[in-house]
Amino acid sequence: MNPTSIVEVRKLVQQLNDWEVSPEVEVVVAPPFLYLETVRNVLRSDMNVAAQNSYLKESGAFTGEVSPQMIKSVGAEWVILGHSERREVFKESDEFVGDKVAFAVKSGLKVIACIGEKLAEREANETTNVVFRQLKAIADKITNWDPVVIAYEPVWAIGTGKVATPQQAQEVHAEIRKWLRENVSLDVANSTRILYGGSVNGPNCKSLSTEPDIDGFLVGGASLKGEFLNIIHAHL
Repeated sequence: MNPTSIVEVRKLVQQLNDWEVSPEVEVVVAPPFLYLETVRNVLRSDMNVAAQNSYLKESGAFTGEVSPQMIKSVGAEWVILGHSERREVFKESDEFVGDKVAFAVKSGLKVIACIGEKLAEREANETTNVVFRQLKAIADKITNWDPVVIAYEPVWAIGTGKVATPQQAQEVHAEIRKWLRENVSLDVANSTRILYGGSVNGPNCKSLSTEPDIDGFLVGGASLKGEFLNIIHAHL
């Protein structure tokens, strides 16, 4: 839920428009709903725009919700679903997230589908059980993985002061890819991008990017700062 004014939004977009970014890097920005159309209209054409959430109906009596069709109508191509805050704060279940991913894909959006464990689950050695359960809820509902990107968010490493090492992140990413290989297909496992979303910033992005199964980043607070450019360049 940042930034809180259209003036700040325009400043951030201008910064993105001025940066030199390699065509080999795909950049997707996800402003709050209210700013989607403005961002799409003023952001450079080689960067894409995502909504932060969507519902599983096209329209109807669902006050406060936004449909994939509405998102597409203002020119955005992506949506983030299953973010840890949606799961924790708004109590979205694995099955509900799976249904929303399926409807967004069916509606023609590309999806960044988030999965990840909390601190108590990590300390109880439940990481893979949790991540696999969340993955299965998505895999049970979709057959077309082409528009789907997975984002692994270790919830325990977001704003807690605890930091996942590149090796810890790589271990889980490798397990996710293995699960896709064994439960979906080898092609899907090889082609699906798996992003890392655990407090990525300018100082840690380079070491994280060297891990073989980390294909990119889901960036939080650092996307509002100049260090976002370092993160964009991390994989080059």
